[in-house]
Amino acid sequence: MKSSMILVPALVLALAVSVGGCGKKETAGGDVIKIGSVAPLTGPQTHIGKDNENGARLAVDEINAKGLELGGRKVKLELLGEDDQAEPKTATIVAQKLVDAGVVAVIGHLNSGTTIPASKIYHDAGIPQISPSATAVAYTAQGYKTAYRVMANDAQQGKALGQFAVSKLAAKKIAIIDDRTAYGQGLADEFEKAARAAGGEIVAREFTNDRATDFSAILTSIKGKAPDLIFFGGMDPQGGPMAKQMKSLGLTARLLGGDGLQNVNFVKLAGSDAEGVVASSPGLPIDSMPGGPEFRKKFEAKYGVIQVYAPYAYDAVYALVDAMKRAGSAEPAKVLAELPKTDLQGVSGPVKFDDKGDTTGGAVTLYEVKGGAWQVLETVN
Repeated sequence: MKSSMILVPALVLALAVSVGGCGKKETAGGDVIKIGSVAPLTGPQTHIGKDNENGARLAVDEINAKGLELGGRKVKLELLGEDDQAEPKTATIVAQKLVDAGVVAVIGHLNSGTTIPASKIYHDAGIPQISPSATAVAYTAQGYKTAYRVMANDAQQGKALGQFAVSKLAAKKIAIIDDRTAYGQGLADEFEKAARAAGGEIVAREFTNDRATDFSAILTSIKGKAPDLIFFGGMDPQGGPMAKQMKSLGLTARLLGGDGLQNVNFVKLAGSDAEGVVASSPGLPIDSMPGGPEFRKKFEAKYGVIQVYAPYAYDAVYALVDAMKRAGSAEPAKVLAELPKTDLQGVSGPVKFDDKGDTTGGAVTLYEVKGGAWQVLETVN
C-alpha cells in the first residue's frame, strides 16, 4: 500500500508534465494534440476570418478521419479557434491564452497587424506559427525561427501591382490611400516603390483607418490632383464603400487594390461600382491550383463560398502535420526542427520555406471585376 501511494503521485506528475509540456491530453482513443487557429471571427472582417478557420478545420477533420499516428501512438487533432477581432492588443491576449491552453502550434493570425505582435509570444513560448494570410514583410524579418507563412509577401505583391499599374493600366498619375495597418501601409509602401520605379508619378499619399467608412474628404482632395489611378492598401470593409464614393464624387480614376479587396464581399459591398476594379491575390486562381477544383468542391459543400485564404489555411495545417510526422512527435521543438525541411505538394501549390520562413516562389494573380464577379487577368511569377 505504501509503495502504491508513492507511485501514483509520481505517475500523475509524469502525466501532467506530458500534457502541459507538449500540448497533449490522453484519452482512450489516444493523445489529443491541440492546435490554435486565430482570425477575426467578429466585426467587419468576420467573413474572411471564418474562411481561414474553416480552411484549417477542413484539414483537421480530414486528417482525423484518415487517422494519424506519431511515434507509434494514435493521436487526434483538436483545433482551438480564437477571435482576435483584427485588433493587435486582442491578438496578444488570445496568443497568450492559446499558449496557456497548451497548443503545440498556431495557424494564424489572419492580419499582418495581429500576426506580428502575436508572433513574439509564440516565439518566446517556442511554438510554431504558420500564417495563411499575413503578407507584411516585417513578420518574417524579425528573425523568429517560429514564424512561417504559406503565402507570398507584400514585397512580391506590391512589386507586381506597381508594375501592372504603370505598364498594363497605363497609369501616369497615381494617388495612394492606406489604412495604416501593418498590412495596408506595408503593401502601399511596396506598391509606391514599384510604381515609381516603373515611371509612375505619385500625386497624393493619404491615409485612413481600418474602421472608417466615409472617405469623401480624402477623395475630394485627391480629385483635385486628377489621378489616373487610386491604389488602396486595406481591406474590403473600407474598399467597398470607397469604390461607391469614388463614383458618387465623379472620380474617373481606376481603383486598384491587393488581396484585401479581392474577395466576394468587396463586390457585394461596392455593388455595380465594383465594375472595372482591379485587385491582386498572392498565389494562383483557385481553379488553377493543383488541388483547387477538388478543394473548392469539398469546402463549398461544407462551408459555402470561398472568400480568399481558405486553401492556404488548409495547406498550413497539412504542412504542420507533415513536420510532425517526420519528427514522430508533436513536441514544438521537434516540429520546429523539421519545418524548414518542408517540401509538400499542397492544394495551393508547392509548400516550401526559405531561411526566413517565407514561402518560396510566390506567384501573384491580378483580377478585374467584370459582370459582377472577379475575372482573372494574368498571373505573375
